[in-house]
Amino acid sequence: MGQIDLEALRARIREMEFQRGTADQFALWREDISDARANLVIEDMAPTHDEDAMFTMMLEEGVSPTLMSSIILELYRPGTGQITT
Repeated sequence: MGQIDLEALRARIREMEFQRGTADQFALWREDISDARANLVIEDMAPTHDEDAMFTMMLEEGVSPTLMSSIILELYRPGTGQITT
């Protein structure tokens, strides 16, 4: 994956209709993502700085971890005007 254009991705996410998380959910989601990241590091598949920034931004926009993968797959599918620079 190329470098991620976070502001373009943020704009696309803000246009989407989905149930955004609450402050309490954000705290739980941050823990879940932290645990998942630690597991990836153990498996020698550590996310890049850009990927970490993307997941952080998605949390800031209220996207649940379970929805993140669907959004990423949809927005970065070939032929959909990928959001990379």
